[in-house]
Amino acid sequence: MSETQAVDSSPNPGALPRDIIARMTGVEIFEAMIAGQLPAPPIMVTMEMKLREAERGRVVFTGTPSVAHMNPQGTVHGGWISTILDSALTCAVHTDLDAGELCTTTSLTVNMVRPLLPDAGEVRCEGRLVHRGRRLATAEGSLFDVTGKLIAHATVNCMVFGIGQ
Repeated sequence: MSETQAVDSSPNPGALPRDIIARMTGVEIFEAMIAGQLPAPPIMVTMEMKLREAERGRVVFTGTPSVAHMNPQGTVHGGWISTILDSALTCAVHTDLDAGELCTTTSLTVNMVRPLLPDAGEVRCEGRLVHRGRRLATAEGSLFDVTGKLIAHATVNCMVFGIGQ
């Protein structure tokens, strides 16, 4: 059975099958996503984001906000900005995990420094691991517009746990 077929038969649509990812390190999971061997999570389609780079302790996402992501004032909703930052920072933590480990966000602090408009084009978001302990990890990152101007920066804390926990 191929990886995609295994994902399609998962009891949680869009979730990667735990029996497959339990045998892979975090960075191997993201390398497989970039190579098309594992599918991207559905949130990436909904939010129009793409995983572009992954190495141990660092990931890069790009995203293209659209009018679907606008708030009533006509700028990109802070939830979209927070989502791409949370994704990049938590994935940076995940790239440092051993086989059989998972992580989840426990806190996210986002600082938006300028508005993002829905016609801004593709933005770039980089997440970097700052600290990895046995049960808690911290990452930081930044979101830049197409000209390289800082849109927002953030920090995340993640809980690290075993797949069976």
